[in-house]
Amino acid sequence: MSVYYHKFEVRWSDIDANRHLGNSTYVDYCSQTRMAFLNKNKIGLTQLNRWGVGPVMLHERYSFFKEIYADQTVFVALEVAALSEDGSIYQFVHKFYLPDGTHCATAEATGVWIDMMLRKTTTPPDDIMEVMNEYKSENVQTITREYLKTLPFRPENVNASIFEN
Repeated sequence: MSVYYHKFEVRWSDIDANRHLGNSTYVDYCSQTRMAFLNKNKIGLTQLNRWGVGPVMLHERYSFFKEIYADQTVFVALEVAALSEDGSIYQFVHKFYLPDGTHCATAEATGVWIDMMLRKTTTPPDDIMEVMNEYKSENVQTITREYLKTLPFRPENVNASIFEN
């Protein structure tokens, strides 16, 4: 059970009108941490393309505890909090820390691996499963397709005529 940490230097462009890290930047930092994690473990875009698979996020949620400001250093942790038996569904937990260990925020991101040609959920290659298993948290959960049905939002299509005017 390992934890991956990615370091960020907070830029002026990462700050919002309240002079702290903007909400969209938390999303960007989590995404970059996940891709850096994959790259570090030799699962970069070239390898993903070769396998024909890609990670897709379905749901993310955040809790904020302490503000992060411009010019600060931030470490974003990554752990695998949940994984389906075949590895097709996963959940990462990201924790945001200042260099002194202050915990500033936590994010939970649920996703699936997809076949890039079929655009459908797929079982990832064994190389990905090995890495995911190495970074499982102490309290890792096993999740299923049924779990995805419990996510809080469902599609609600509307009649397109409401956009006319």
